[in-house]
Amino acid sequence: MKVSIKTGDTVLVNSGKDSGKKGKVLAIKETKKGVRVTVEGVNIVTKAKKARTAQEKSELVKVEGTIDVSNVNVVCPTCGKPTRVKHKIIDGKKVRVCSCGAVLDKKYVKETKAKKAEKTAENTEETKKAEKKTATEKKSKATKATNEKATKTAEAKKPTTARSSQRGV
Repeated sequence: MKVSIKTGDTVLVNSGKDSGKKGKVLAIKETKKGVRVTVEGVNIVTKAKKARTAQEKSELVKVEGTIDVSNVNVVCPTCGKPTRVKHKIIDGKKVRVCSCGAVLDKKYVKETKAKKAEKTAENTEETKKAEKKTATEKKSKATKATNEKATKTAEAKKPTTARSSQRGV
């Protein structure tokens, strides 16, 4: 049987003695009667633990029991509302989606964030290269301008000799 709930999802209990409680899904079990879910802090049952050796003590242990999967709804991490899960195909992958449009699959969200980070890293590298090119072009223009000024001032400062003024040149 296919289930829209996965381990690690935050769910809200709809019915039963723990209705209204939120918790994290710890396990999903498929039984003859249907699929059951173990939720953190919900449906606490007391079990007797028997001593296996002489040093151990027998005790009563409180453990989370299972709930039928139909009694829980997934809580959307972005909008915070319990929702029925929709399925969409995005970038060739089947993804669980909230009614608000947010993606519920954490693995898919991490992949898309990683892709975005790679793209931004590539863009920053490209902009750095472009900035370096413009900086070198500005430096080359500045050095050309200073060289031209230096040659003009050198020509203007050439001493005139008495002979050249006497010849009329």
